[in-house]
Amino acid sequence: METQENIPEQLRTQVDAAVLWLNQQQIQDFEVTGLVDYQAALTAADGEPYELGLILCDGEICAREQIQIQPTNNGFDFNLVQATERDIPALLDPPEGIRARWLERQLAKHEFVVLLFYRGLW
Repeated sequence: METQENIPEQLRTQVDAAVLWLNQQQIQDFEVTGLVDYQAALTAADGEPYELGLILCDGEICAREQIQIQPTNNGFDFNLVQATERDIPALLDPPEGIRARWLERQLAKHEFVVLLFYRGLW
């Protein structure tokens, strides 16, 4: 998995546009924190569709979404891909650093915070 800082530059435009599209579709405020299954996108022929696995976080919720990207004359068209079996589950514990920042924000607002961990999710 490539973290947000390591997303290949030639995919940055597509990733940013896909996150914007996904946020509009799901009425969320996701930020991309990682990228998986992106190697085919690097070698896709011009105009050919390809898929990217996006690791997204919205505060304390993190998810993996598989997006099909179709280059067009005006940019890109996107579709969600429903995967049957994934190496990385759809709901994830956030990547390193996300939880710490969230916890710091919560502690600034409250006297204490109770964290509940259940089967790897928080």
